[in-house]
Amino acid sequence: MKSGTHEFRIKAPVLQQHEVICISGSSDALNDWDKENVLLLSKNDNWWSIKLNLGKAAFPVVYKYGIYNSHDKKFTRFEDGNNRILLNDEGRNSFTIIHDGFAMLNNINWKAAGVAIPVFSLRSKKSFGTGEFTDLKLLVDLAKAIGLKMIQLLPVNDTTATYTWKDSYPYSAISAFALHPLLLNLEMVAGKEQAATVTALASHKKRLNQLGKLDYEEVMKIKMAAIRELFTLKKDSFRDDLKYIAFFELNRHWLEPYAAFAYLRDTYKTADFNVWKMYAVFDEHEVQELISPSRKQYDEISLHYFTQYHLHLQLKEATEYAHKNGVIIKGDIPIGICRNSVDAWIEPGLYHMDEQAGAPPDAFTAKGQNWGFPTYNWEAMQKDNFTWWRKRFEQMSNYFDAFRIDHILGFFRIWSIPEHAVEGIMGRFIPAIPVSINELFAKNITFERYRYTEPYVTDAILIELFGDKKDAVKKTFFTGLKLKEKFNTQRKVEAYFKTDKTFDNKVKQGLYDLITNVIFFEAEGSHGQEFHFRISMEDTSSFKNLDKHSQKELSAIYINYFYHRQDELWKKEAMKKLPGLKSNTAMLVCGEDLGMVPHCVPEVMEQLGILSLEIQRMPKKTGIEFFHPKDAPYLSVVSPSTHDMSTIRAWWEEDSFRTRHFYQHLMGQAGDPPVYCEPWINKEIILQHLYSPAMWSIFQLQDLMGIDGEIRREDPNEERINNPAEAEHYWNYRMHINLEDLLEEKNFTSELKNYIEKSGR
Repeated sequence: MKSGTHEFRIKAPVLQQHEVICISGSSDALNDWDKENVLLLSKNDNWWSIKLNLGKAAFPVVYKYGIYNSHDKKFTRFEDGNNRILLNDEGRNSFTIIHDGFAMLNNINWKAAGVAIPVFSLRSKKSFGTGEFTDLKLLVDLAKAIGLKMIQLLPVNDTTATYTWKDSYPYSAISAFALHPLLLNLEMVAGKEQAATVTALASHKKRLNQLGKLDYEEVMKIKMAAIRELFTLKKDSFRDDLKYIAFFELNRHWLEPYAAFAYLRDTYKTADFNVWKMYAVFDEHEVQELISPSRKQYDEISLHYFTQYHLHLQLKEATEYAHKNGVIIKGDIPIGICRNSVDAWIEPGLYHMDEQAGAPPDAFTAKGQNWGFPTYNWEAMQKDNFTWWRKRFEQMSNYFDAFRIDHILGFFRIWSIPEHAVEGIMGRFIPAIPVSINELFAKNITFERYRYTEPYVTDAILIELFGDKKDAVKKTFFTGLKLKEKFNTQRKVEAYFKTDKTFDNKVKQGLYDLITNVIFFEAEGSHGQEFHFRISMEDTSSFKNLDKHSQKELSAIYINYFYHRQDELWKKEAMKKLPGLKSNTAMLVCGEDLGMVPHCVPEVMEQLGILSLEIQRMPKKTGIEFFHPKDAPYLSVVSPSTHDMSTIRAWWEEDSFRTRHFYQHLMGQAGDPPVYCEPWINKEIILQHLYSPAMWSIFQLQDLMGIDGEIRREDPNEERINNPAEAEHYWNYRMHINLEDLLEEKNFTSELKNYIEKSGR
């Protein structure tokens, strides 16, 4: 390829006059670090770019961007941070675009602020009991009035598996590509010709829009019926629409199987494709027959084409409106897929269907989290060069300028929970280097395989857990002090309690706790020679009943296992996946790097130009209670709260002890804090984040409204979007005020705009 094998792209939002981005590195094509002969990049829109021929380069190629002064014709300096690395030579026989994010230059001080809210939480006079894509235009108007430059959304993919409120969970999509019908505006679909169809629903619309929260089931029921009616009226003209035909051809790789899946879900009354008789296993030929225009069910199939086309039009129009007004839209990529999804149906080999993804215990969820998603089979994905991910990014780029990778730690290692477990605490990190039996013997630890790997049960423990029900529980569930085989996993216990009401949920939880009362999980195939620690081992009575020497030595190995031993392995895992994926998108990439963050994560994210997430209440540095936004790195997003947390005001009332510490140490106030979060307190926390050195400060809309005592919601506990501690949470939060009315609150908008301007955002 004479014209080049690779194109390098980088963003540098703020450069001084005559400054140009340049590049050099460890290759003849990069002039071997010769500062007198650096290569200059060209400016194209927001990108600096250069095409290079690396066909004869020795990989890995190490390189760095820098600044060149075009007036003095002189190299100024290289960017800060570690060298960048191009690991493989995939580009030898094909053209590869490398999106390197932002140049790491300390003199770059471009900063901006944004607002975060799910689309379904928006409220306008025209919406139908839920926020809709068309409402984004009003949110853009609000952002522009305030001076915000980003709108951050939660996932907008279709989650319709059961048609119940449980589908309100936006991170359990039945398709990584299809958009959610809930977010469709019916009036725009109807147009003037079919306006009567929507007008007839005026009373339903008024009733649902007056509710304080989203009634997911009712809204979906009415909307889906209306969409079907509009499709019946428009189907003939719709199929001949040239714009629709173009949309269909560009998206048929996911649109056809999605429509087939949705049809079969409704036909069999379940999204569990394992029970779909002849369609349980995806077969391309059978599916093409099923969706053929000559088949009697073709209208049922193309109903979903119709719905997705109009969703696409509405989201595309909203995002283009945002761009015209200087606002970018940030999407969200969930770490998992629903196990009853189109993606799992089509390519089950890309996932470990017998495992469940989740998160280990933290300050908010003592039992950990079990999301229920299958984990990714990264080896299989890597074999076809991550095609599924590339298509996913490409489709997202139709609408979004940036995206948040939900739980980016999953690209380093995933918390994998066996299918027989209910609680996240029964999981372990995969991949991970196990502890060998020889390590235990070398430390003179008293080790008996079954004592460490099976539930530790004594009569004293049974009394502590079950009290006066101990004998009845023991008779039903145990043989001696060992759980009967039909009750020896959490899933078996769960199944029993679904049908038998002899015992209450306290007994069920006690049995769950007993099953988790282990120190090690035996490594599969190791024949008792290798083991993985159960997290929070030291909290178990199994551990507490060991001798002091064994406790001390096990604790030391435990610390090494979770916080040191795996670092290089996890770094290699991330570098197998993230560089290639990131190089295939021009979107700004942000990572949700919260939780048990390995030491290697910040280094990898900085090297790849992926923005970190810094939350005031969740400091990553050990030994401190709160993170101060002034200490944030430039390549980061700072926020006082996320959709998984209580808002500023609600948090203020949760724990008076922590509130007092925050009030005195981070706000510099003397004495006891006010019981309730007064507007000035909320305001000061917002200002702390606005004046942070971070590139972005992003706020939940509820937190922004919290600065105004007149317009904010009366009860802050009604503002929470999600509570991860609840296994099944109803995602039904909606704004309490219409966007149209909020735009008229000039004191509020002008006050915020003044703060944002003064902070340099």
